Parts: sequence; structure tokens; C-alpha cells
Amino acid sequence: MKLLLSASIAATCILPYCQSFLSTTPSLIKRHHTIKTRNRTSKTSSLSMGLTLYGSQGSRSPLVNWAAYELSLPIVMGDLSQNPHPFKQIPCMTSDGDVTLFESGAILLYLQSLCEDGDEAKKAAIMSWVTWANASLDPVCFLETPEGKVYDTGLKKPNRKIDTLDSILSNQKYLLGDGDDNFSTGDVAVASYLLYVPQFFPDVDLGRWPNVVRYMKDCVKRPAYGKAFGGDVQNYLVGKLDAMGAGDGGQKKLFGMF
Repeated sequence: MKLLLSASIAATCILPYCQSFLSTTPSLIKRHHTIKTRNRTSKTSSLSMGLTLYGSQGSRSPLVNWAAYELSLPIVMGDLSQNPHPFKQIPCMTSDGDVTLFESGAILLYLQSLCEDGDEAKKAAIMSWVTWANASLDPVCFLETPEGKVYDTGLKKPNRKIDTLDSILSNQKYLLGDGDDNFSTGDVAVASYLLYVPQFFPDVDLGRWPNVVRYMKDCVKRPAYGKAFGGDVQNYLVGKLDAMGAGDGGQKKLFGMF
């Protein structure tokens, strides 16, 4: 499969990243999440012993870094030769060897569980959005052949799911509501998938969903995103999203006058 990415940014950082990601996408994105645990005693002990992530920039693992940075969780990168993933894929995470997780959605939910404050409504909403990103948004963002090879994105055409997402985001900044205090791990999951699309398919125009574009810009500009994915990727995406023409409040400007 060939993906043509333009400009110097594609040659220097986006193209190698996309090629590596797309080569692993079919095996990394399964519709189930697996958690193996043994003798886990408390959230405090898990955190105190440290979290180790096995991954690389050319995989789905930076979204795990993003979530960890947003949650202020300490995380270190592990030696890939010691990756405990049963299928030797990435991302994979351990906590002092007592907890092993694989599949990005499962890892995000685990990280979130380490920081929950007892708000059951918030917990349910985050769990729902992370699961929706993996089960419903992913197959829209990435169209696959019967052999599991990504060949295009469904975001080049109208889509009812994205229409609904755009409507939700017309009334709030993030998935859980307005204000930075409503940014959540659910946004990390959903925004990550959306933000991969203009990297893999640079000619895609998401302007039909102005609120989604505005949302993507708000998410990609977060310092933790740049720390996880790199400044070059962050700047590239800001430029691409600016070109799609989303104005303040999710409304497109007409000829730049309104």
C-alpha cells in the first residue's frame, strides 16, 4: 500500500511514523481488551512501583504516553527485547511485573482507574468513550481490506457517526463538557484516532465537521500531546487543521469576513 504524504514534514517525521503504524494497525487494533493480573493489592502500590510502557513512536503507544502525562502518572519506557506482550506487539504495559496489559484501550482504562475520584458518572462516560473509539471510531477512520490492510479512511465521505460527534461538540469543548477540567482519557482515545487520519491521509478535508476540527485543534495543542507525539507532529497537525478552516466556536468563516 502506498500513502503519499507531502512536504518536508512528511519526509522527516510523518512518513516513517505512518508507515510503521499502518504496518502494525491490523494486529494492534482488536475489538477486545485483555488484562492479566495477579495479586494486585492496591492502586497506591501499583503507582509506587512504577509503570513501564513497551512501545515506540511508530506505533499506537504514544497515545498511552499522552494519557499518562495528562494524568500526571510516572511512566518509563521499557526494553522492547523484554516486551511481555503475548503476541510480541506494542503497546504493552506492566506495573512492577504484577500487572500486564496490552491493547491501547485496555491500557488507557487501567491508567484512568489509577486516578479515579469516585465519580461514577464520569467513570462511566470515560469508559464509554474509550470503548467507542476502539470499537466504532477506528473502523470509520481506517478502512481495511479483507486481509486487514489499511487502504483508506472513511472520513473522506459523509458519516452519520461523525455527524453526531460534531453535534455533541457544537455545545461543549470536550467529550465530557466545557472547560479544561473536563478533558479526560476519553478525549485522548477519540482525539488520537481522529488526529492519525490527517497524518496518514494528508489530502483529507474534515471541514464538513467544523466542531470536530475545532476539537482536534484543541486537543493537539495540549502540551502533553506534543510531549508524547513530538513537536514536529504537533506543529504539522496544527497547520493541517488550520487549513481546514475551522473558526472559533466550531463555525466556519465565510470569505474570512464573519
